[in-house]
Amino acid sequence: MALYDILRPLLFSLEAESAHRLTLYGLGVAQRSGFAHRFATVPADLPVRAFGIEFPNPVGLAAGLDKNAEHLDALNTLGFGFIEVGTVTPLPQPGNAKPRLFRLPAHEAIINRMGFNNDGVDVLVRNVQQSSYHGVLGINIGKNKDTPNDKAVNDYLTCLAKVHELASYVTVNISSPNTQGLRDLQEQATLHKFISILRAAQERLGSQHGKRKPMLLKIAPDLSGVELDAMAEVLLRTGIDGVICTNTTTDREAVAGDPRSGEAGGLSGKPLFERSTAVLAGLRQRLGERIPLIGVGGILDGSDAVEKLDAGASLVQLYSGLIYRGPHLVAECVNEIRRREAPADGV
Repeated sequence: MALYDILRPLLFSLEAESAHRLTLYGLGVAQRSGFAHRFATVPADLPVRAFGIEFPNPVGLAAGLDKNAEHLDALNTLGFGFIEVGTVTPLPQPGNAKPRLFRLPAHEAIINRMGFNNDGVDVLVRNVQQSSYHGVLGINIGKNKDTPNDKAVNDYLTCLAKVHELASYVTVNISSPNTQGLRDLQEQATLHKFISILRAAQERLGSQHGKRKPMLLKIAPDLSGVELDAMAEVLLRTGIDGVICTNTTTDREAVAGDPRSGEAGGLSGKPLFERSTAVLAGLRQRLGERIPLIGVGGILDGSDAVEKLDAGASLVQLYSGLIYRGPHLVAECVNEIRRREAPADGV
C-alpha cells in the first residue's frame, strides 16, 4: 500500500483547502529531509518533444496546485515531466470567499471557486528564482478580478513580460469559470484581437531576450461545435504554439444528486473526463497536426492518460487525480504511456 493511501483518510477528514496546504507543507518537509521517495517512485524518462521543448516525460502537473511557485523543489520529487504554476495575476488578490474548494468523493470529483487567489506576479517570479528547479516550467497567467475585459490584455501583457525569462512556456488562461466574464474572451472576434496582441508581444520579447518562449492557450470544456470551429480558425490564424484542453466545467449533469453539486465553481475530476476529451478530440480534428495539444481533465489512472493521447494530445496534465489517487499516479501514467508506445512483439 502506498503511503498516500494511508494518509488519504486523514486528509479527507479535513476541510479541503486546509488539506491542500497541509499536503504541500508535508511534501516540502519530506523533500528537505530526504524522505520524498516515500511518496512516489520517479519513472524512467520517456522523452517527448512539443512546442520546441524536450520534455523528460509527457506527464505534467496542471496549474492551480502551486499558484505562487512556492513548492517547485518538493513537487519535482514526484516524477513530473513538467510543472505548470499559477494562475498568477499582476497584483496580489485573495480570491473568492471561503469555503471555495469541495470534494465529491462519490464521483471522484472536485468543485472549486478559488478565483485566481495568488500573491501577485512579482512574488511568483521571486519564488522561481529562489528555487532549485531546472525542469520544464509552465507559468499560467491571468487577469485581476477588478480589471474589466476591455483592458484585460494589459494584465496579460504585464505578466507575460515579467515571467518570460523564467518560463519554459507561458499559458494564457481565459477559461476559468471563477472570474466573472473571463470566458467571454473566448468569443471569436475578441479572441483574435486578444491573441494577436499577445503574440506580437511574445515575438518582441523573444527578440529582446534572444530566446522565443512558446505561448499556449487554456480553453474551456463547455464549447459547442460551432464555437470550436471559430476557435480553431483563430488559433490557426494567430499562430498560437499550443492549446491546453481543458479547464473545469460548469455543467453538473454528471454529479446531479450529490450534496455538493449545487456549489458554484468549476467541476474537475472523473466527471470531466469525457467532456474534456471530446473537446480535445474535436480540436485535434479541426487543427490537424499543426498545433500540439495538452490533455487535462479527469485523468485518474494510466489508461485515462493513454486515452488523452489517443484523442490527439502530445502531453497530459494531472491535478484532481492526484487528490484521489496520490503521487504514484504520475509514474502509473508514464508507464502506461510507455507500454502504449512500445513496439509489438516481433516487430
